[in-house]
Amino acid sequence: MPHQQIIIYQTKGGKIKVDALLQDESLWMTQEQIALLFGRSKSTINEHIQNIYSEKEQLESETLKKFGISEFQQKTPNYYNLDLILAVGYRVKSQQGILFRIWATQRLKEYLIQGFSLNEEKLKSGKTTQYFDKLQSKLREIRLSERVFYQKVKDIYTTSIDYDPKNDKTIEFFTLVQNKLLWAISKQTAAELVHSRIDSTKPFLGMKSFDKKTEKEITKKDVSIAKNYLNKDEIKILELIVEQYLAFAESMAHSQTPMKMVDWIQRLDVIVQMNGKEILTHYGKVSHALAVEKSDNEYKDFKQEQKEEEKKESLKELEQDLKNLGNEMNS
Repeated sequence: MPHQQIIIYQTKGGKIKVDALLQDESLWMTQEQIALLFGRSKSTINEHIQNIYSEKEQLESETLKKFGISEFQQKTPNYYNLDLILAVGYRVKSQQGILFRIWATQRLKEYLIQGFSLNEEKLKSGKTTQYFDKLQSKLREIRLSERVFYQKVKDIYTTSIDYDPKNDKTIEFFTLVQNKLLWAISKQTAAELVHSRIDSTKPFLGMKSFDKKTEKEITKKDVSIAKNYLNKDEIKILELIVEQYLAFAESMAHSQTPMKMVDWIQRLDVIVQMNGKEILTHYGKVSHALAVEKSDNEYKDFKQEQKEEEKKESLKELEQDLKNLGNEMNS
């Protein structure tokens, strides 16, 4: 196991810094290394570790591993992961421990207030490109989420000189934007996507980009959202086009360039074309009402099938309980 390193230090400006050497997206240290990190004896560190395990703050099965033995070692050493190291850092009494807790508290405060915490200097250094790529991917995913994206689009379009939230044309405008984006990556409008891909006999009713873990969590609203039926590749392309569109819109807003609603549609078409995708020029072959009708029916079938499965499971459990009761009476 290669040596892993965490450095806790204080800058000249009094700011607490923590640098960690990560390999394969993981970090593991022996008790000796943790003791060196926090400036305490190995026995003290071991005592903290045992207390952490006994209090169930961390699980030994998840935080401890044994790696290959070297020719200089008589037995395989225990390695502890970052979760365990952080738990020790909150308990150990030393100057290094104090610095660590100051740093951790600062990060926690940033997270609670902002919802995130970044090591900007490390990201700007260019030495952690894989993490920067992951960050960009996460940001795209967040910006594409149903609520965040359409709120962002709404914020942008309110800058249009002809924007009127009470006008029916404004609602039609948002529908058109959605359909243009979906058509660009799937050759289907929102209604066509739902109508063609929803299937109560398939897992998650055919939804591919659904963030809930179990089918029991699926709601009637979920099955009516077209984006939920996009596959992984389609989502990726949609994320990139949306990112470009929002970046352009923000640039226009920043420069205070006067824009009308129709101007935003034209700009979206340009971005779609730049990505080599087809521009939507019609209303689609499936109406919204028809898509809603089918999604409602498929959802009813899906829920009915769930009830039947639950009944079967209940009967199996009842039969097993009766069988166990009979065995107890006969014994």
